[in-house]
Amino acid sequence: MGVPKDLIREEAGIGDWAILHAYRGSIAHGMYEPSSEPTSIDDKDTMAICVPPIDHYYGLAEYGSRGTREIKRGEWDIVVYEARKAIRLLAQGNPNVLSILWLPENLYISHTAAGRLLTTNRDAFVGRHVYGSFVGYATAQLRKMESGACNGYMGAKRRALVERHGYDTKNAAHLMRLLRMGIEFLRDGELIVDRGGYDATELLAVKRGEWTLERVHDEAARLLRRAEDVYDRSMLPSKPDRERIEALCVEVVQTALGECDRQPMPSDMGAR
Repeated sequence: MGVPKDLIREEAGIGDWAILHAYRGSIAHGMYEPSSEPTSIDDKDTMAICVPPIDHYYGLAEYGSRGTREIKRGEWDIVVYEARKAIRLLAQGNPNVLSILWLPENLYISHTAAGRLLTTNRDAFVGRHVYGSFVGYATAQLRKMESGACNGYMGAKRRALVERHGYDTKNAAHLMRLLRMGIEFLRDGELIVDRGGYDATELLAVKRGEWTLERVHDEAARLLRRAEDVYDRSMLPSKPDRERIEALCVEVVQTALGECDRQPMPSDMGAR
């Protein structure tokens, strides 16, 4: 399942410049179904954080579009963030980017010393402020699920699921997962990204259309009420320590620029 080696050679953001590269999406959540499965609507998704050469920080060079680069090849869907952009998103409580800091070790593709500064300091990004991000993202999924529109981003299999079940089942699974992860984070200050030992079977049933739309609505309403209650009771700080994050950002960039060979260190294990 590994990312094609020629793609890593061609794209410095997931190659020489990468400080952290990991699986995301259905693979990270323990819910991936290979394309050979008739119900599969999954891409192979990864996310990377990179530190380009020093001219990107002192000169006019820019990485991607405002610090973001999207790479698509076949089933592979990769997003790369320049480190400062990634850290801003982490500080804002972005659920997708936060997830890269709470993965099992076998889901990291590469992990340099600079990248480990982020994962070992992940508590710097913990706070009740994430409530708005998780609930906001989940609510957006709810609206997309309810619209019933087969938008251009959908492949044929996903459009067929929408037409068969009357709603976007993948969005339904996303919103349930996001709300559950947000509740757990507000309660414990930890993200459970890999749902394999938790609710992956149930979420897969939702994604396959085995739940009625009414049942999905009922569960979403219950989770939204639960999220609000947990937020009110949460013992987490109201927001992250901005000064600590600023210092961490400087240390991450300096460490990456100081790494002699700028080569990512392969993880000990491949993804499952």
